[in-house]
Amino acid sequence: MPLYKTISVNSQTTVKIWKIEESYDTLFSALDLKSTSLTRVLGMKSELHQRGFLSVRHLLREFGYTDQDLFYDDNGKPHLKDGKHISITHSFTFSGVIISDVEVGIDIEKQRDKIAVIAKKFVDYEFQYLSKNNENYIRRLTVIWGIKESLYKLFATPGMLFREHFLVIPFMIEDLETVCWIDYKMKKYRYNSYFLEFEGFTCAYVLG
Repeated sequence: MPLYKTISVNSQTTVKIWKIEESYDTLFSALDLKSTSLTRVLGMKSELHQRGFLSVRHLLREFGYTDQDLFYDDNGKPHLKDGKHISITHSFTFSGVIISDVEVGIDIEKQRDKIAVIAKKFVDYEFQYLSKNNENYIRRLTVIWGIKESLYKLFATPGMLFREHFLVIPFMIEDLETVCWIDYKMKKYRYNSYFLEFEGFTCAYVLG
């Protein structure tokens, strides 16, 4: 089973990443899914999404959990029955799970040039330190998107906008970490964020 990477962020927090190489049948046959999960995966039109969904359940097993330990609230945020905080992501051929004693969010994104086309939809303040002529422009945009997506998952509040409510402090690709903020309804929240790259993908995660 291709557990791709394990990151021990600190004593409270662990990230595990899965490289999705197995067939749908191989992933499915090894799992005991609850009825809601079974309905959900069978209703997915894309086998890529099905395999991503199932690989996340394999990652849960790597942490010592089962599908029965996971549930979602009304905003679609995942939770674990033991009270630990969890965030989930999958993109094409990779999936990731972060579990911690504190609030967390995680995102994996494929690095693609088309992100530059939609940059104005999720970037505002960050344009002050981004240069389109920099060879790392696409990679840095992908980090910013991943951090903001992670913040959105962590906060799980309808109505929040990437461009207006999330800020990512200046960073270089080599830094592998930065600070980010949520500025929402007259309150500011500061978070530490981390990122890494592998095989043309970017993984970002945020700790409360």
